[in-house]
Amino acid sequence: MKSGNVTGKTVSRRALISGAAALAGTAATMSVGCGTAPSVSSEPAAGQTIVASDANAVAATTAGKVRGFTRNGIQTFKGIPYAASTEGKARFLAPAKLQPWTETRSSMWYGKTCPQVARAGWDNDVESFLSQWDDGQPGEDCLRVNVWSPALDGKKRPVMFWIHGGGFQAGSGQEQPAYHGENLSRRGDVVVVSVNHRLGVLGFLDLSGYGPQYAESANVGMLDLVAALEWVRDNISNFGGDPGNVTIFGQSGGGGKVTTLMTMPAAKGLFHKAVVQSGSMTLANKPEDGATLTAAIMAELGLAKTQVGKLHELPVQRLIDAGVAAMAKLSPPRQPGMGFTLPRLMWAPTVDGKVLPSVPFDPAAPEISADIPMLIGTALNEFNPAMSNPKAELMTEDELKKQTAAVYGDKAGAIVETCRKIYPNIKPVEVSSILSAIAVFRSGAIRQAERKAAQGKAPAFLYQFCWKTPVMDGRPRAFHCSEIPFVFYNTDVSAFSTGGGPEPLALAAKVSDAWINFARKGDPNHPALPAWPKFDAQNDPVMIFDKVSEVKQDPERELRKLLAEAAQPAKGA
Repeated sequence: MKSGNVTGKTVSRRALISGAAALAGTAATMSVGCGTAPSVSSEPAAGQTIVASDANAVAATTAGKVRGFTRNGIQTFKGIPYAASTEGKARFLAPAKLQPWTETRSSMWYGKTCPQVARAGWDNDVESFLSQWDDGQPGEDCLRVNVWSPALDGKKRPVMFWIHGGGFQAGSGQEQPAYHGENLSRRGDVVVVSVNHRLGVLGFLDLSGYGPQYAESANVGMLDLVAALEWVRDNISNFGGDPGNVTIFGQSGGGGKVTTLMTMPAAKGLFHKAVVQSGSMTLANKPEDGATLTAAIMAELGLAKTQVGKLHELPVQRLIDAGVAAMAKLSPPRQPGMGFTLPRLMWAPTVDGKVLPSVPFDPAAPEISADIPMLIGTALNEFNPAMSNPKAELMTEDELKKQTAAVYGDKAGAIVETCRKIYPNIKPVEVSSILSAIAVFRSGAIRQAERKAAQGKAPAFLYQFCWKTPVMDGRPRAFHCSEIPFVFYNTDVSAFSTGGGPEPLALAAKVSDAWINFARKGDPNHPALPAWPKFDAQNDPVMIFDKVSEVKQDPERELRKLLAEAAQPAKGA
């Protein structure tokens, strides 16, 4: 899939959906009498679910000690800095080392989130209900990690390093309830880490033509993630984790970041397994396009090239607004019809020949990460138009045919017919959502798995998440982000999107155990699932996660072939 300056673009609805993070509001029990000192016991009293004490959950890092808290037996740390602040003169520069601290640092709540564009979902009541947004407190001192661990005991547990979605311009490590790592840590006896990093104009503005100090500016958002992984390498053993067994996993834009890290020399050796969830688009800007965007932003700000230093002084919102205005002027209007029309320019890493030597997974899987096993997949419906629009459920067959013909021309009839053979008795709106999901997400996932398998080294495993939520009369179906609560074993925590209760929890056990086993040994198989073969291009084995989970030969193979043969104006501007 191509779109102007990129080879395959991620899609932005909320800039590739993120959601809200909120803890399951269990109140801490504290017994501090008036005028008396608090207890220093690190053991919970009867019925106590949270222990917050100066003597509890203290771990050493290379910069100094940090203190978290214990919730339901899981050691929890939030907002730990992994690199220095990026404010002022540090804007647009590679992440710098932390200055050590001497006293124990309180690390009990999330740190700042990167300042970013307004989320489109804020104006959508149903999407906000499903996602329960928690966008945190924005600030440029945002290079922070959160850690959940069963114990600070020196045991070498697998480390699962979560990278949030939102394309490369939005999101945070706390934005969805599903991101909370406590249940996954407990279920798998693993250490879970989530991360904030620079986004949008702060993380990917190419100023390399404005002075040698900016040589890496187009990719500092990715270098932040490298710095966070270096923090894991240097510190996670003090949190009960194994720095020699780190799995990076991310959804949507987070999956795109996983894919990018697999191509970066600076990231080599910092992780050992990789999971890409609805994020297999091969995404990278060309240097000339980055230069065009930067010039447009400078013009919006009324700055000459010699005034580049002013960028360090302007309010951050001014920079964000200038980026939005510049992109609007440089990108053509979206084309009508089914599917997604992608802007010509989007925030993304830049192929600079050094930090990012090539477009990730294009034309082949990167040799630098050939030894890294992969788990790759998508959701069935992804961006379903009926999710927040009940009228879309009323789409007629004639409307579907007209819409499909506008995108796929004279092959539209065969495409719709083939889709109905695979998925009988589905509504026209479901056909529309499935075709869009294949064109934008599924084809990229298959292509990535094929290129990984072609290396003949580490395996790839392919899945499709097909479970449909009952929430909102079932209209969202298997939507973009819907698998995340199942991966984290958080279907009750995320009941606004799953409905909660025993059915999603039972599937969550199967899904989360697959991710845990993959993190532990590079193979997602476990007894509660049918045998899951590694991917090969001849047989296309796919694990279908649903009420009944089963392995099938890729059911959409013929349909994908038809789509590939058809003209696809929705793939690019």
